[in-house]
Amino acid sequence: MSLCHPARRLHSRANPARFLLLGVFLILACFTSQDAWSAEYPDRPIKLVVPFPPGGPTDIVARPFAEALSQSLGQAIVIENRGGAGGSIGAAAVVKSPADGYTLLLGTVGVISINPGLYPHLSYDPRELTPVALLAAAPVALAAHPSTPADTVAGLRKLAAGEALRFGTAGNGTPGHLTGEMFRSASGIPLTHVPYKGSAPAVQDLLGGHLELAFDPLQSVLPHIRAGKLKALGISSARPSPELPGVPTFLQAGVQTEATAWWGLFAPAATPPAILDTLARHLARARQNAAVRQLESLGIELLPERSRAAEEDFLRAEAAKWGKAVRDSGARVD
Repeated sequence: MSLCHPARRLHSRANPARFLLLGVFLILACFTSQDAWSAEYPDRPIKLVVPFPPGGPTDIVARPFAEALSQSLGQAIVIENRGGAGGSIGAAAVVKSPADGYTLLLGTVGVISINPGLYPHLSYDPRELTPVALLAAAPVALAAHPSTPADTVAGLRKLAAGEALRFGTAGNGTPGHLTGEMFRSASGIPLTHVPYKGSAPAVQDLLGGHLELAFDPLQSVLPHIRAGKLKALGISSARPSPELPGVPTFLQAGVQTEATAWWGLFAPAATPPAILDTLARHLARARQNAAVRQLESLGIELLPERSRAAEEDFLRAEAAKWGKAVRDSGARVD
């Protein structure tokens, strides 16, 4: 029986003063129950929706963070991979979940900032999600086959003077594709986009010499660059990567393009602030976990702890940047 239900009647032989005090107590209990639940959070396992298949870049970021967060919270974090429609299926499932902190989303730049302009009939609104914390980011690398007679952006400009060069990506509207389009526009270098169904086939064709170039998040091509099977001409981040010494950013190479692929933890928008604060506090500890720090060796940068207001400012800027890139490129996905 709910003590907060207005239809219930209390029967008591207590004197009126005691009865009045009991009524006040019950009313306060109803108003403070949300705070009490937040204070006890979490008291059962948490589901983390990864909106892409297992083994991909998002999954690689999600798993060490989930394990470290689980250790800090003292509760299991159960990963549920729900891929499809560029992450839209998983994101929509989280939006429709109770805003109680027990269903979270490992969101990406695509899911949060790119999809609204890319899909004409999106099944969710990113505004129905609130950031807990941005976790990690990776630059997009401009990679070339070793036989390509250009080792720098300047050399690429000379090489492309005669005819357009082809660049492969993981598909239309991906961070690699849109970064490539921003690079093409800012540099004036003639480039032709060749979309693939994922990073793996694009990188495979680049390794085989069937493409001259590829734009792909650094962690996808870094092993091949280290092995000498590919070479990096530049990266899209504001700062050079310690994993690619000597490789300039696009900005350093004179191309006014700066962008990163990123990942963050999101919750349904109505999630109580106390729960968001609890998660953010434990994520700060998770960033120091050895397995999480190991992501840096893959070319992934761990982002510092920031206020929720700062995260929201960043997301607004990202929505504007990537929305313009989608419009300028004309990319669409049905």
